[in-house]
This record gives sequence, structure tokens and C-alpha cells, in this order.
Amino acid sequence: MNPRTSGLPPREGSQRTAKGRPQNKRKKSKGRKWLRVLLILVIVAVLAVGAYLGNLYLTLNRVIDDAGTSNTVPAEKSAKVKPLTVLLMGTDYRPETKTHLTDVIMVVAFNPETKSATIVSLPRDTRFKAKGYGTGKINSFYPNILADTKDPIKAGDTMKKLMGDYFDLPIDYVTILNFQGFRDVVDALNGVDVNVDMNMCYRDRADGTDINLKKGPAHLNGKDALDYVRYRKSNCKPKTKGSDDFDRNRRQNEVLHALIDQAKSINGVMGAADVIKAVGKNMETDFESQQLKDMIATYWNISKDNVHFMPVTGEWKSPYVYINDDQLEKAKKALQDEMAGKVTQAVTN
Repeated sequence: MNPRTSGLPPREGSQRTAKGRPQNKRKKSKGRKWLRVLLILVIVAVLAVGAYLGNLYLTLNRVIDDAGTSNTVPAEKSAKVKPLTVLLMGTDYRPETKTHLTDVIMVVAFNPETKSATIVSLPRDTRFKAKGYGTGKINSFYPNILADTKDPIKAGDTMKKLMGDYFDLPIDYVTILNFQGFRDVVDALNGVDVNVDMNMCYRDRADGTDINLKKGPAHLNGKDALDYVRYRKSNCKPKTKGSDDFDRNRRQNEVLHALIDQAKSINGVMGAADVIKAVGKNMETDFESQQLKDMIATYWNISKDNVHFMPVTGEWKSPYVYINDDQLEKAKKALQDEMAGKVTQAVTN
């Protein structure tokens, strides 16, 4: 009997197309084809990520080896096991200014057991007195010492001693990052999201400053982010409201938090190599290369909730900020508590 004219339904799995090929085999063939394509894409993606991470690792190692010293670090003093203190200074150096005023001064205590950090910041106009160096605005001490030593690390080492005496806390390391590095890091991360707290307008043809920011949520590139944290006064028409050192410190903290978020995003991952290069080109430090690697390994995934900011404020009496003694004592205790592994809460003003 001819199966085509028998009137019986075809056996399961044997339905044929008009050309006589089993229909389910075509579906299986297409399914296998797409599976092969998918597997190839996955393999290519894995290889690409592996190549990127390998290049990133080499870039990081090269930059760290160039930036840090070749001195060895005893195992018991590694950042992986020992709490450390670091003096961070941000200078206003840019290619267009070539100045070295420390507009950002922070002392940071890191604790590897709690995977946390406490950051104490001082206003740039703080009245500061140091034996052998007289009295002046705190942001002028580093450039004056640098002018004498002609060596950023030696000048930084002196600042480390002065700030350690001020906070009653030995400071292990110093790192100096200029404003060009800040701009490059923000751009490498594809900008940061902040909430601009007011309209800001200031122009200075001498150094090329052109600040023009509008109040409200904003995505800032490196140049605008630097303008945001540096803004002090307006010379525009109409004038915008001015701000003081305390506003600047608050905005610094806001941008640092935003940078932490951005560094953990896909933009941060893809821009990591550029971030590393930007920091390396614009940084001076007395960290050993191995210690820098230990710091990165220990704190790379630190949560922003575990980064506690303690801005120290005071009273403005031209031309200085006179630090509030109670706040200074709280800041000292916060740093000491961090070193001891105690929970520290950020102070808001």
C-alpha cells in the first residue's frame, strides 16, 4: 500500500515537507546552528575580556612599579594585615597654572579587618602654625617647602610629619595628586553624576577658568567636576551665590562618593586602564610598589558605606578659617577609632 494514499496519519516524527525532508530535522539543524553561533560568541567574549583584563593587569603593574619605590615591605606591615594612615594632598597644578597650592588636604585611616576607611578633610584656608615654618594658610605650606627642597617626596614627607603632629597620629604614607589627574580620572570614568546645589559662574582669563554650572542633577565631565568642587565666588553678571571652604569640602565628599559608584559601573571597568594611567601620570607618592598592590588588593571593592567622611569646619575670619577645637578632637578620635577597628559614623555639618 502506498503510504502517501493510505489515508492513515503519518507516524509521529516522520512528517515530511513538500521536498520530502523531515520538518523536525530542519528545526533541529537550525537550533544546532544558533547554538554553535552562541557558543562562538561566548568564547570570543571570554577571550576579549581575558585579553582586556590581562592588558589591564600589565598596565596596572607597570604604573605601580613606576609610581612606587622598590623598597620591600615586611609581611607584618602589609596593608593586607596592618591599618595604615595616608596623607592625601590635591594640588591646584594644571598645565595652564603650574602652581602647587594644596586645595585638598585629607588624612585617611584604613583598616583591613573592617574593610573601611575614615577620611578627615581640612579647609584650604585653615590657619596653621608649625615650628620652623611660621603661620599661614595651610594650603601654602607644601608649595613653600617644595620651593626649598625641589623634591615633591621630600616636601611631602615634611608635610606628613606636620600633619601627624597636628592630628596626634603617625602618618605612614603621603600621596600628592594634581588637579589635572582629577580631571583625567573623571573623564576616564565617563563623568560623574552629582546634584549641583546652586548656580555657579566664575571666569578668569589668566588661568582659563570658566565655571558655568546650573542648579540641579547633572552629569559632569572632568573639567566641570573640578569646577564644581573648586567654586568659591562669582564675578559674572548677574552674580551667583558664593561658597566657602566648608561647601567645597562637602562637594569634594559628594564627588568622591560618585566616583566610587562610577568606578564600580561598566564605565568604570572599561575605563580602568585610563584611570590607572591618569593617576600614574599625575601622582607623587612614597608608597612602596608592593604596598600599593597590597592596598589595591585589600580595598578595591570597598563599599562607599564603609568610607566615613569627617570634614573639620570652623569660623571664617579673613583671611583664615579658625578650626573648631571640638570638631578637631572628634576627627582625631575618629581616625584613632578606625585604626583600632571600631565602628565610626560620618559627621555631617
